[in-house]
Amino acid sequence: MIGSELDAAGVGDPSLREAYRRCRAINARHGKTFFLATRLLAPRQRPAVHALYGFARRADDILDDFDAARDVDLRAQQLQELSMLLFNSLVKNQPCGDDPTLTAVVHVSRKYDIGWDLFDDFLASMRMDLTVTDYPDRAALERYMYGSAEVIGLQVLPILGTVGPREDAAPRAAALGKAFQLTNFIRDVDEDLRRGRVYLPADELAAHGVDRDVLAWCHTNRRTDPRVRRAMVEQHAIVRGVYEQARTGIEMLAPVSRPCVAAALTLYSEILERIEELDFEIFSQRATVGKPRRLAVATAGITRAWGARLRHGSR
Repeated sequence: MIGSELDAAGVGDPSLREAYRRCRAINARHGKTFFLATRLLAPRQRPAVHALYGFARRADDILDDFDAARDVDLRAQQLQELSMLLFNSLVKNQPCGDDPTLTAVVHVSRKYDIGWDLFDDFLASMRMDLTVTDYPDRAALERYMYGSAEVIGLQVLPILGTVGPREDAAPRAAALGKAFQLTNFIRDVDEDLRRGRVYLPADELAAHGVDRDVLAWCHTNRRTDPRVRRAMVEQHAIVRGVYEQARTGIEMLAPVSRPCVAAALTLYSEILERIEELDFEIFSQRATVGKPRRLAVATAGITRAWGARLRHGSR
């Protein structure tokens, strides 16, 4: 399967093919839901998306267990080294060595004209996660989310393709990445709190009488305080608005890419519906979309994807 995808993507060099294979394996192992979504893309598009995932995972691995004893300065140094390796390869045309994630992502970046600035912003947000534990207002959170979520949508956009100028679709692609991350922030309040993080604007929580002590009470008692519920209702509505902005961008994408993005948007937005159905009891259970529903959406997406490929002749 991977061989045919690489053939469709025009990747012939043996060492480059091996780098893409490694990235695909990383995606399959660590990003099972995301990996499944890539099956809705045309074969020629999949290796590039796997490469972007592989690089992002490389940075995530440095951040893993950031509440353990491992030195923050050491991890900051590792992120900086990764940044310099990518900069030297992508901008200064220096060799990547035997690093498969760098080899593949540099190839993708050059092929699809993905600028260094997007990777730089991504890594800057990753560095923030080493030390920043709270966000005083939405502007501060937006700065973090631009690098951690919006740039992912912007990186993937040229791979998906557009029917008009890329810059017209860019705000919607960024909004989709933001919507996904904001959904995670609401769903994972309890989990993030255990790790010492709160990814919601402190001033907006405070307007409902919510601070870290109130959240800690919810965590300890496995219950959602009424004040927290009111705050979450407000956050929920904000995320819904971001999804609506992102939804308008689907028709701006190349037809062969629309089924994949539509399926991802549907499934992630249904996590919000599940949170609402649980009456925001997010401290006692995790909102998920059931496997039957995921399979139903994926099956419908596959059908639409095949139809789009037949109509538009895309491999």
